[in-house]
Amino acid sequence: MINTISTDTEMRMEKCIGAFKHYISKVRTGRASPSLLDGIRVKYYDTLTPLRQVANVVAEDSRTLAITIFDRTMTPAVEKAIMASELGLNTSSTGSIIRIPLPPLTENRRRDLIKVVRTAAEQARVCVRNVRRDANEKVKALLKDKTISADADHLSQYEIQKLTDAWIKKLDNALAEKEQELIET
Repeated sequence: MINTISTDTEMRMEKCIGAFKHYISKVRTGRASPSLLDGIRVKYYDTLTPLRQVANVVAEDSRTLAITIFDRTMTPAVEKAIMASELGLNTSSTGSIIRIPLPPLTENRRRDLIKVVRTAAEQARVCVRNVRRDANEKVKALLKDKTISADADHLSQYEIQKLTDAWIKKLDNALAEKEQELIET
C-alpha cells in the first residue's frame, strides 16, 4: 500500500514539474522557438483548432518564425489569432507563409520575464508541496486504520520528504537554466 502511495506521489510531482517546464518553454527568450506558438488556437470551420494542426511552424533563423499554412484561405484567421494572443507579436504575410520577427529583449523586459518565471516556479513548488501533503494524509489514514505501524508511518513520511526535496531541486535547476537563458540572450 505504501509503495502505491509513493509511486502515485512521484508521478504527480513529475506532472507538476512537467507543467512548469511546459509553461517556461513558452516564455520568450529572444530566440525564435516554434513552441512559442503552441498555445495559439485558430478558428477553423467554426472550431478552435491548435495552430500546429492547420500550419507548420519552424524557426527560420534565430529571430524569425515562419508559419506555412496548409490551406491558403486560413492565412487571415491565423494572423488574427497571433495578433489576438498575449504574446505581442506582429506578422508579415507573403501568400501562404507568415513570418514573425522577434524583436530583441530589453533589459526591463528581461527582468519582467524573470519575475514571471520565478512566480511560476513558486506555483510549481506549491503544487509539489500539496502532493506531499496529500501523500502524508494517506499514510496517516493508514496509521489511523492500524494498517501500518508507527515506524512504517515515519519511514514513509521520510521517503515522501526525500521525493519532495528531489523534485523541488529539479524545479530549481530548470528555473536556474531558464533565468540564465533569459539573461544571456
